[in-house]
This record gives sequence, structure tokens and C-alpha cells, in this order.
Amino acid sequence: MISKLPRWVWWGAFVLAAVGGMVNVVGLLGFEHQAITHLTGTTTMLGAAIGEGNAGRALHFAAMIGAFLAGTALSGWLVEDSVLKLDGRYYLALGLEAVLLLAAVPLLWKGREAGLYAASCACGLQNAMVSTYSGAVVRTTHLSGMFTDLGIFFGHWLRGIPVDVRRLKLCGSVISGYGLGAVAGTVAFRSLGYSALVVPAGIVAMIGAGSVVFKRRREPQA
Repeated sequence: MISKLPRWVWWGAFVLAAVGGMVNVVGLLGFEHQAITHLTGTTTMLGAAIGEGNAGRALHFAAMIGAFLAGTALSGWLVEDSVLKLDGRYYLALGLEAVLLLAAVPLLWKGREAGLYAASCACGLQNAMVSTYSGAVVRTTHLSGMFTDLGIFFGHWLRGIPVDVRRLKLCGSVISGYGLGAVAGTVAFRSLGYSALVVPAGIVAMIGAGSVVFKRRREPQA
């Protein structure tokens, strides 16, 4: 599947991973110190809250998970399948992600947890959208799978087993994009506070607009 991905998908994975890194670091540096782009820690905290009998926190973490799932469901409804074809479904999904990130900004400034839910929904939408397009090859809002693949490749290299170089490069691209996004998000948060989320919102909006232009240029002229 990797060999069939167009080159622009690789660049898109890098940029969207950077978006994920920016959004997540804003959540971690914010008033809740809450991870946004993935659910492992959130699910752990949900279990801890239930174990401690803290109903309020349990509801919060459950809402974070529910918001992320709502984003993935929205992507599934919009994108539908894994056909490698740019069309209005992806443009709309990117536009909705931008709207959700922008909606999170005023809510977070007011200290409302609903802002985290909006950002979590946006990340679920992005992750599912990219996963659908790439046939679950690419994930752009968390890195566990990418680091796992890197470890496997290293083990194969030690045993003299051929390594999938294209997959290795893709892992490096997503990991570096996410890391650079975290750096940029930290700098933006220190200067702009929660308004730093305007940056990733603008990026995904520009990707959507750029995709429209790219598609029109590739369409045969009448």
C-alpha cells in the first residue's frame, strides 16, 4: 500500500502530523494539562477516575473519548471508503476540522472543558480521514505505531532481514512532523496562549484549499 501512495500524500502526512503535534502540546500546556490527539492516556485516566470514585473526572475523560470518537464517526460518514481519490468529501472534512479548532479557542480562553472536546473531535476527524485515505497505513495524531515500526525495522536490520525503506521514510516523516509541530506549538502557546490553535486551523484550511486547486489543475480542460 505504501508504494501506491502519491507523493503529495507523504507531504500531507508530514504537515498533518505537525498539526497534531501543535494541537496536543496546547492541550498539555493548558489549564487541564490534557492530551488531545490520542486516547491511551485519557483512557488510563478514565480508569483511574473510576477506580477513585471521582465521577466528575470520569465524565470528563469519557467526554474526551466520546468527542474523539465523534470525530472519527464524522469522518467515516463523510469520507465513506478508502478510495485514493481527492474529492469534496476530504475538502469538507478538512474544513470541519479547521472550524472545530477555531471553535475551541474562545472556549479554552474561558476555561471551559468544551474547548478540549472540540479539539479532540477535530483530531479524531483528522486521524480517521488520513487513515481512511491511506488504508490505515498512516496515523497523524499519535506516534506509538510509528515508533513500533521503527523498532521492528531495527530488529530486522540486525537480523539481516530486508527493511521496507519506504515505510521507514514514512515513519520518519510523521515522527519528525509531529515533533516539529510540538516545538512550534510550544512557541506559539507561549506567545499567543490558546489562540495558538488558530495556526493549525489555518494550516488544515490551507491544505483543503490547496487540494481544490491541485485537483482542478489535474482535471482535463473542456
